[in-house]
This record gives sequence, C-alpha cells and structure tokens, in this order.
Amino acid sequence: RCILAAEELKKHKISARVINMSTIKPIDTKMIIKCARETGAIVTAEEHSILEGLGSAVAMTLGENASVPMRRVGIPDVFGESGDSDELMVKYGLTAENIVNASHEVLSRKK
Repeated sequence: RCILAAEELKKHKISARVINMSTIKPIDTKMIIKCARETGAIVTAEEHSILEGLGSAVAMTLGENASVPMRRVGIPDVFGESGDSDELMVKYGLTAENIVNASHEVLSRKK
C-alpha cells in the first residue's frame, strides 16, 4: 500500500520515501530524525492500531527531536474484527488512497 501511494504521489511530482520499520523496539530514532529533517513531513502507515504502535513511537521521537507535520494511518481505536485482511484494510482506511490523502494533508502543513 505504501509503495502504491508513493507511485501515485510521484505522478503528482511529489517524491515520497518509503521505509520498512518491521520492529519498533528499539526504535531507530536516528533514522526517524534524519528522515524528518530531510523531508519536512512524516506519514506512518501500520496494519494495526494507531495507538501505542509505530505512529505513536514516531510521534514521540519527533516531539522531542524534530518538529515536523505528521499523520498516522492505521486501524482506529476500535475492537478488532475477523475477516479477509484486504477487506479489513479497506474498511479501516489503510489504503493507498488514504496514505496519499494523508501525505497531501501533512505537506499542506509543512513550513
């Protein structure tokens, strides 16, 4: 989904950096800070709750080290459901389209 979003952004002449953070402990604060300073905005996308996950860890890192616009895309604070993973991702908004929209939103807040 993130790669698809990056490809869509490229069509609009927006360069996006996609980073695979397969673990959040320990969080790679140096990479997050470097990316924030180089890009000026961050969007996280995660296939689970946005609470206490990657987005929260990135937000805490940015809050202490590099103030840039940020947006989290992922599962909202709801009880989990069972089903086909692709259908659940669409239901909860974890789509390339929503990642693109989040990217446009943070870019509009970029200093």
